Amino acid sequence: MRKYLSYNLLICCLLTVAIGCKNTNNNLSYDSFPVNISLTGKSIETDSVMLRYPFRIKHQDSLAIVMDLHHPDYFYHSFTYPQFRYISSFRKRGQAPEENLSVENFRLAGGKMWGLDANKHLITNLSLQRVHEKTSTKEISLDKEIIRALDFALYDDSCFIIPDYSGKHRFHIIDMNGDIKSSRGEIPSVEHKNKDIALAQAWRSFIDYNPDNGILAMVTQLGEVLEIFNLKDGTHIVKFGPHGEPEYNEAKGMAIPSGIMGFSDIQVTDKYIYAVFHGRSFKEIAQQRQPATDGGQYIYVFSVKGEPLVRYTLDRFIYGIDVNEETKEMYAVDVNSNLPIVKFKLEHS
Repeated sequence: MRKYLSYNLLICCLLTVAIGCKNTNNNLSYDSFPVNISLTGKSIETDSVMLRYPFRIKHQDSLAIVMDLHHPDYFYHSFTYPQFRYISSFRKRGQAPEENLSVENFRLAGGKMWGLDANKHLITNLSLQRVHEKTSTKEISLDKEIIRALDFALYDDSCFIIPDYSGKHRFHIIDMNGDIKSSRGEIPSVEHKNKDIALAQAWRSFIDYNPDNGILAMVTQLGEVLEIFNLKDGTHIVKFGPHGEPEYNEAKGMAIPSGIMGFSDIQVTDKYIYAVFHGRSFKEIAQQRQPATDGGQYIYVFSVKGEPLVRYTLDRFIYGIDVNEETKEMYAVDVNSNLPIVKFKLEHS
């Protein structure tokens, strides 16, 4: 496998119309986890496809999909679940219709797959029964006020949630036509008073939303901050970890990351929030011997109210995760391995 050192650093967006989001002013911190567990993963054979930089993994029923940022031909690869027998590759890399210029994330729900292409400024909608046909059923162009969306989540049946990078708000609610319906929240920085584009870049976050409990969770790519929005009652909780809020230097209105690499993926279930944490400084990353190791070695488990519960230390470095609480299994992707799909058995109750 080729070794890529890709940290998906930060790009700006423009302004939007805002409406308020009730803030509980519940800014709390955590400094440790009451339970610490070491986990050893089992590599899964996937001989039929060479994954170059698998960044996200998700499943629905008997189908699993892996998103590959650097595959030369296709961005997505489908497998049987949980056997992970290769089925097909789809969404070709390219500029033509039915092709992608980039991929940021994807979501599975109701027999459909939704994918985000920031370079084409659209969200695609595919039927999971037709992914092998390499055709899409719908493309949604995003509001022109959002220059570059870097993550998204499905919001119930009729909307999307997309983080805002103008510095004015925390996220937008987008309808199925791609238009902004509302803008909510603000960046909870304690150290910076100016809520500008540079701050929004530094606070670039990965998100997930659970429609069953109404919990939207966000974790910062830099530093160590967890935000929890309850979209049913409008409350907002902020948790600062030991590394604190994102650190950066500003140059010509842009954020130059410093400090540490923080989180790289998040999943909200009915009871817990799972997040992949790196915790390595940029200096440490730059001084690695080649080939460099990329990814995070920790899984942080929080309650849906932000209470730290369990810290898992993994035997390898990963990026994306897919947690199945019914089977107490977690599948992850390891960009450093020729066998990048890894299975872990979770041990908390």
